[in-house]
Amino acid sequence: MSLAIAGMGWVTPLGNGVDPVWDRLLHGDEAPTTAISEKFGDRSYSAFRVPESVLTGLTHPRLRRASVISRFAAAAGLEALKAAGVKVDSQNAGRIALIFAISNGGVIYTKRFYRDVVEMGAQSASPLLFPETVFNAPASHLAAILGVTGITYTVVGDGAVGLLAIKMAEDVMTDESLDYCLIVGTEEVDWLLCDAYRRWRLLRSVPPIEPFGKQKRGMILSEGAGAILLARLPRRSVAEAGGGPITIEHAHPGGCYGKRGGAEEILTQMLRDLSQTEIDFVVSSANGTFIDQAEQGALEQVMPDALVYTAKPALGESVGASGLWQVILGAQALRHGELPPVLHAGLNISLRLSLSRMSLAEARQAIVLSSGVNQQVAGLRLAIH
Repeated sequence: MSLAIAGMGWVTPLGNGVDPVWDRLLHGDEAPTTAISEKFGDRSYSAFRVPESVLTGLTHPRLRRASVISRFAAAAGLEALKAAGVKVDSQNAGRIALIFAISNGGVIYTKRFYRDVVEMGAQSASPLLFPETVFNAPASHLAAILGVTGITYTVVGDGAVGLLAIKMAEDVMTDESLDYCLIVGTEEVDWLLCDAYRRWRLLRSVPPIEPFGKQKRGMILSEGAGAILLARLPRRSVAEAGGGPITIEHAHPGGCYGKRGGAEEILTQMLRDLSQTEIDFVVSSANGTFIDQAEQGALEQVMPDALVYTAKPALGESVGASGLWQVILGAQALRHGELPPVLHAGLNISLRLSLSRMSLAEARQAIVLSSGVNQQVAGLRLAIH
């Protein structure tokens, strides 16, 4: 089933709003990093964090005690609905499905809850924190805030989880009682999360992220949210805004690799399946880890002349939100006919990278690759009509 993107929402370390963030990427901007420390740890980590000003004005009783990931998700979800001209009311609340993509979930609230127990005893642990420790808490908050009463799912995975949620949306939208499916992916950064990725030898202490480098120095974590509203039929407002609807032509199920070397094999087969028509560019998930080598090897085998772009040197690795961010990037590039520059890439890389702002006036189709560091790989093909 081909689904049209009716609306999108974006909350990033470069700010919020699809068009404002896109404009900053086109100008080669990079999000500033923040140092994160912990009184029980002897290390400090750099992270790309969402500015506090981004959530200014976002008010709802449900958000007073909700996690930050729920706040990010609400901001992105509301923007996607607004962009599509969809107002949730009693008539359509049950005709909108919600799929929430999440990776690290409420790990921060889990840490806070149990820290109170350790430091001050069980009687001091706040019962208000405990609901936020479960993975589907943000989806519950978002459905209540938006007023959505249709099908609600939470999909848990790694960096590929956003694209896997889109694949799931294809199945959900076979239900004729639904008009839309809102997919939201989100992530929050914390010292504990950074420390875990450092122990897995996937994190570098300070930027920049160097995509496709020979030395895999690691990634910098980031936070935020991305939201995409899918519909069966393109809406007039979308066609007027972007010159034509953007569709998910083929959402590939990808696969899981047992060892790191197996990622390239899955990516190679996935690219062969997705590139059966002419492809204008590829949005890569290169983030400075072994993922870069796997995607580069697959691209060199199947699409050696493909134009490749990755935004993670500018925005960081947002894990749970990253897949939807990449889809937004692909949709914007098709809609506006240009690609932003890839930051911090070496000059001796064999791939054809968009090292400067590049015009793609005739671009009609793009591939999005989403490779997670915890064994999941997915992809899809976007098209503009």
